[in-house]
Amino acid sequence: MRKLDQRGVAAFEFCLIAFVLFSMMFAIIDFARYALTMQSLRTLANMSARATSISDCYVNAALQKSTPSCPSDPLSLAQKQDVAPYLYANGAAAAPTVSTTVGTSVITVTASQNFTMILPIWGTTLNGPSASTQIPF
Repeated sequence: MRKLDQRGVAAFEFCLIAFVLFSMMFAIIDFARYALTMQSLRTLANMSARATSISDCYVNAALQKSTPSCPSDPLSLAQKQDVAPYLYANGAAAAPTVSTTVGTSVITVTASQNFTMILPIWGTTLNGPSASTQIPF
């Protein structure tokens, strides 16, 4: 009985599963980057809320029982880079934004950033992550 030639079978099998393997690897990398971005945004929002709550405008408004009118971004650029260095890895062009909104009984501090996934299959659903923290007064 003659033996069949088996050369190239392993390369062919790898070609069959390579697309799935690399898609899964890039999906894991995408979700890890997204989770790290979300955690950094939460940290930035919490530190901005803390800076707002201990600022003079908030303390004076709380003592006078009035609505505070604090600056929209309480942290300096250097403080933000110390709190969330991962968000500033791509330079100032991709820097996150921090905004403060004063409601009737709560101050909401929101940190957001533009985000681009590696794989285009996710669409635009995860391109604008944001995290917010509320301070009651």
